[in-house]
Amino acid sequence: MDEYSPIFAIAVAAELAGMHPQTLRQYDRLELVVPTRTAGKSRRYSMRDVNQLREIARLSGEGVSLEGIRRILELEDHVSALSARVRELETALADEMLNRPGSRVFAAGSTGGVVPLPHGTRPQRQTSVVLWHPNR
Repeated sequence: MDEYSPIFAIAVAAELAGMHPQTLRQYDRLELVVPTRTAGKSRRYSMRDVNQLREIARLSGEGVSLEGIRRILELEDHVSALSARVRELETALADEMLNRPGSRVFAAGSTGGVVPLPHGTRPQRQTSVVLWHPNR
């Protein structure tokens, strides 16, 4: 079982979160915590949902409004997604460096973009002279 498995009925999730089931229904209507639905339309909460409910209770107890809580949860989800993407890119970079030891993986192009380089090559340097006139 992982933290995303929707296994808890609303009564169990409410008990685990220390809330009344009606509060969970309200948070579902407000889309703060949206549980998975069964074929019969029953709510099923995951452990992640329960943890979010606990976080909502903590923030609410500190005086944060429901709209503020919604924004905090959105930002936390965004940070989690970005962190996962960074880990993915770090893994890809590490794999590339292992497959091509001692070679460059990329360089900066003349326009500032990223340019992949074949093994054993260097980027071409621009030696152009550009004249600049402030009145033109």
